[in-house]
Amino acid sequence: MTDATKHPETNERMSQEDYADLLDRYQFSTTEITQGKLVKGRVIKKTPTHVLVDIGFKTEGVIPLEDFREHEIEDLQPGDEVDATLERTDRKDGYMILSKKRADAFRALDNLEKAFTHNGWVTGIVKERSKSGFLVDVGIEAFLPESHADIKAIKDPDALVGQSFKFKVMKFDRKTENAVVSRRLFLQDEREKKRRRVFSHIVQGQKVKGQVKSLTSFGAFVDIGGVEGLLHVSDMSWGKVAHPSELFQAGQEVEVVILDFNEKDERISLGFKQFTPDPWVDLDQRYLAGQRITGRVVSLTDFGAFVELEKGVEGLVHISDLSWSRKLVHPKKVLTPGQEVVVTILEINPTSKRISLGLKQAMPHPLEVFKQKYGVGSRVKGTVTSITDFGAFLEVEKGIEGLIHISDISWEKIKHPSEKLKVGDEAEVIILNIDVEKQKVSLGIKQLGGDIWEDFFGRQKMGDILKVKIVRLTDFGVFVEIMPGIEGVVFTSELDEKKIEKPSEAFAVGDERNAKIIKMNPKAKKISLSFKQAQFDMQRADFQKYMESQDHGMTLGELMKDQLAKIHSPKKVSKKEE
Repeated sequence: MTDATKHPETNERMSQEDYADLLDRYQFSTTEITQGKLVKGRVIKKTPTHVLVDIGFKTEGVIPLEDFREHEIEDLQPGDEVDATLERTDRKDGYMILSKKRADAFRALDNLEKAFTHNGWVTGIVKERSKSGFLVDVGIEAFLPESHADIKAIKDPDALVGQSFKFKVMKFDRKTENAVVSRRLFLQDEREKKRRRVFSHIVQGQKVKGQVKSLTSFGAFVDIGGVEGLLHVSDMSWGKVAHPSELFQAGQEVEVVILDFNEKDERISLGFKQFTPDPWVDLDQRYLAGQRITGRVVSLTDFGAFVELEKGVEGLVHISDLSWSRKLVHPKKVLTPGQEVVVTILEINPTSKRISLGLKQAMPHPLEVFKQKYGVGSRVKGTVTSITDFGAFLEVEKGIEGLIHISDISWEKIKHPSEKLKVGDEAEVIILNIDVEKQKVSLGIKQLGGDIWEDFFGRQKMGDILKVKIVRLTDFGVFVEIMPGIEGVVFTSELDEKKIEKPSEAFAVGDERNAKIIKMNPKAKKISLSFKQAQFDMQRADFQKYMESQDHGMTLGELMKDQLAKIHSPKKVSKKEE
């Protein structure tokens, strides 16, 4: 026991002389004034050092001010009842010296013993932290292990100091006045009582009031009378809720419905949306596929946007249905939460509570507008957005791209589009085709200067001799470039008067030769030529010029006949060889 509660020293004990004097002066019975007797008094007044108390005797009692706790001194008023024990008398001043601390200690020991014996509880104030626990004032000083300070681990132990709590008594020895208390056991006991009370009264479908204790990403925990139930995010609203904090906050009073419970597992499922009718019932009778409707954007994700059609009914606009553009655009670049939009209902599934919506389907296809504005053969300008092996993509209007196929970039043969175009280049093109159904626009650059094949076939004729350059060698002949973008073929039989088995043995890429046009197919854009016939025609023309420059007695006809006999005419090419 503390010093304040120990028995007074021998020199302070009431002497026999004092005791006799007290009997003589006040004529009290010995039972009334027994040393250490617990008495009740009423406060008369406070002084800077003492509290004067009326204990029903002919003289007042005095309690030292230090026997009171700080908060007790502040609240102490005349007329308040105070318990104390008789310690001694002050013969000089005629007062009875009382001890409140000793009375508190006696009462505390009685309360601790009673609580320990009958599984009750005591109230105390956490005074300070100590090694592995706390010191608690329960009338005497008791020890509270840190592991018994609360049901859960304490994040801030210092926050308990100065607070008043109720405790169970774990250990108690009246002789040594030692006590160990537990707040955790008290809380567990109280929780068990509340649990039994709650589970004995609740039924499915019952409406109860509670308080939101905490929020998580998956729901809210609601206290419904000392027991917490889970209000899952899916049972908060018929619509989509990204986070419970959109509808609730900690400390909020709410009314919920008991959906299900399991006393053994101490689980209670709660509902909030059940207070209103399910809007998905008969939804397919209110909305039809293909219908255009106005909605409000409620949330955006990487895969699309959720649009609220009515309270509790939301549909998804998939990222592929946001724009007619070939490139997928993030929803954040197209829509903002709270924005009103017109969408088209693509599909309704009331069973799974899903609605597919389309934003682009609610507006005209850009190619339809483009086709009305431009026709095939129109000239437009645009910017090269990307290069591939098979061509280049050109943006002719915002959101509309067309393909310039590699074969339509130049009349010349090119191996890759990057030889002529670069990303970011501005180019003028001719629209070759617009296919709205397949969402394709075909463009051409080489057609800007007209069709060189058409021009060629208009200017050249069979028998013309042209200067050509060998560009490729094959087993059946050689390909020659007549002019940039136009090629022809010289088959093996038309290469030379001598028989040539392999063209690569007698010719090389880059060689330039004279060739005679021996066949033309404007429809198929094919031209056949002959080296040897060109050589023969040129030799005959040179000889004729030579003879015309000579003055002989022979007639021109005779000379020609004689010379022509010396020149071997080329063999006629069979259809098969050709």
